[in-house]
Amino acid sequence: MSGGASIALLRMTVGGAAGLSQPVSSNREAISTTKRAGRKGFSRKGGLSKAYLLSHMTGVTSPPEHAVIARDLRLTLGHGQSAVEILKGIDLVVPQGQTIALLGPSGSGKSSLMAVLSGLERATSGSLRIAGQDFSGMEEDALARARRGRIGVVLQAFHLLPTMTAQENVATPLELAGMNSARERAEAELTAVGLGHRLAHYPSQLSGGEQQRVAIARALAPRPALVFADEPTGNLDATTGAAIVDLLFQRRKEAGATLLIITHDESLAHRCERIVTLADGRIASDTGA
Repeated sequence: MSGGASIALLRMTVGGAAGLSQPVSSNREAISTTKRAGRKGFSRKGGLSKAYLLSHMTGVTSPPEHAVIARDLRLTLGHGQSAVEILKGIDLVVPQGQTIALLGPSGSGKSSLMAVLSGLERATSGSLRIAGQDFSGMEEDALARARRGRIGVVLQAFHLLPTMTAQENVATPLELAGMNSARERAEAELTAVGLGHRLAHYPSQLSGGEQQRVAIARALAPRPALVFADEPTGNLDATTGAAIVDLLFQRRKEAGATLLIITHDESLAHRCERIVTLADGRIASDTGA
């Protein structure tokens, strides 16, 4: 993963200066504060990342015809002589419900493109429409709101909240969205990924494969139109990884979501309906073109 994309993804999971390693009481206080603040605003002082929580909340009920419409997307990091052009004019249209792989070597721009498409990084220029919402020119807070209910993200390193149980990891964003049945939805999602018997276990008590199952449940619980998976098997052994991939495709199909997988693994890429290969920040080939 490129440095720029790593920073963008960490915004979602650690919320800048506020980390996820605070005691559970701090996280509970953040949830309580957010609920008191209502739907209009989110406290910046809590232990949970505002961008992370917003990006996992519900809001989209009927997905549009296209999950992604990107035109001439460009991303430049740095300024002046130190500026580095990461994405160099990406044109990509993804129909709703399609499974698509972004394939390419390290440094090709895969994770940076995912960061832009998922609203975790703002493009320098170009136009972007995600699940019917125009992401072009939005500031960080507006992007966080736009991601709500539209996008789910599964990351290589799981990024579960260590002080919360499996059920709480899935339910917390739903609770912050005001869903009265958040815990029931979380239990149903965890049962669907084979963890109905592990609801009260903390991440440290779960295997790597189980943690990734929790992450899949968390990503799909808000019923997003679009799910991003960045090297979802990268931290798993081959057998566990294969089971996680099967589960990801199964749950994506059941949810009717679009799935975009970022990977180096050609065998995983070939499980998708479409493969887009990146090289040096550009689309080198597209089986759907």
